[in-house]
Amino acid sequence: MPDGSNTPSRRSVVVSEFTNSVLDPDAPMLGPVENGGTIIANTAPGCWGPMITPRLRGGHEVTKPVFVEGAEVGDAVAIRIRDITVTSIATASGHDSSPEGFCLGDPYVAARCPVCDTVWPETHVDGIGQDAVKCDTCGNAVKPFEIVHGYTVTFDETRAVGVTLPKVAAEEIAQDANHYAALPDQSRQHSILTFAPSDMPGTLVRMRPFMGQLGTCPSMAMPDSHNAGDFGSFLVGAPHQYGITPEQLAKHKTDGHMDIDAVRAGAIVVAPVKVRGAGVYLGDMHAGQGDGEIAGHTMDVAGSVTLQVEVVKNYPIDGPVLFPLEEDLPPMARPFTAAEKAKGQRLAARWGVKELEALAPVSVIGTAANLNAAIENGLERAAKLLGMTLAEVRNRATINGAIEIGRAPGVIQVTFLAPLARLDAVGLGDYAREQYGL
Repeated sequence: MPDGSNTPSRRSVVVSEFTNSVLDPDAPMLGPVENGGTIIANTAPGCWGPMITPRLRGGHEVTKPVFVEGAEVGDAVAIRIRDITVTSIATASGHDSSPEGFCLGDPYVAARCPVCDTVWPETHVDGIGQDAVKCDTCGNAVKPFEIVHGYTVTFDETRAVGVTLPKVAAEEIAQDANHYAALPDQSRQHSILTFAPSDMPGTLVRMRPFMGQLGTCPSMAMPDSHNAGDFGSFLVGAPHQYGITPEQLAKHKTDGHMDIDAVRAGAIVVAPVKVRGAGVYLGDMHAGQGDGEIAGHTMDVAGSVTLQVEVVKNYPIDGPVLFPLEEDLPPMARPFTAAEKAKGQRLAARWGVKELEALAPVSVIGTAANLNAAIENGLERAAKLLGMTLAEVRNRATINGAIEIGRAPGVIQVTFLAPLARLDAVGLGDYAREQYGL
């Protein structure tokens, strides 16, 4: 396996290459980037574009992983998100269905032409609309996914708002889809703008960009969109070559596919390292989304991203931790104000409480096949991270936090005020101090 050790590390690595939608720990990584260095990437849209591109073997088109100097198995990489900028002029999205016969078990992973029976067929675009993607071999329209109800949206010059378009405007954009999508030069997806959906014209939307995919390489080859406990469950017993067991999924995934709207500029993601060098990758930028991504998809866009990466030694859990912006924290998990602390100290003194705990927000990610199981996963990870009983985590998340939904069907955040001393013990306290001015 490539380890990056024979190449001098660089202070910054510029990324413009993409995977074929599979994260493979045996494939060469980019870099290495030095511990504390910067990764700058031009990302391709996720979800719908790759979903209608049968040659791609996962639901996204993410960047090739970057080797981080000093990152060993059992560590973590703290990823400071310095900047996220949307470059797409427009995008399209909507709620999906999967027509019968166009896949081998999973339309995200193993698209198939039902006429010539080719899996992962090479295709081309001919015209616009939902039958525009055609098989190179037989000319049949290949559509592992259809849009049931969808929209085309274009963004203002400041990338602050968007407006959904009527049919005539959506079809005009579809004629020059790659330009309006701002597809990076090395992207190989068909733009979803080609479909020209227009079921919801005249709707004003806010832009609040974030990364749907940001994390580290899993320790076995895995379709990128399935690097999480919910989508990963689709691989269990699957009939294609990426089928795995439940034990393999739990062991190898890193939960880089979170779709959590707080993973935006200014946040800090702490991602587990399961292969030497970590393999930091990113993609699936969203122009905006509410909690849950309940339609299954949102406004996927191309964009530029700047990250700073730093190794955290001896990380005790197998999934990510997030330090969101303070404004993204649920109300009960926000740091106490000076006035609140003063009142608390007076109350404590009255009742003989000698010292109040120093507390700091933390958000522990949980993933599983469904939301209830994801909550249990997040609670268990939080307990292990902080050396607490599960009962104590439940109490703290109830009175000083919340359970937040990242994505249905199975990504959640256990967000609460944790004892700062416990965060210090696992090397995360200073990230909380930095993020919240403690």
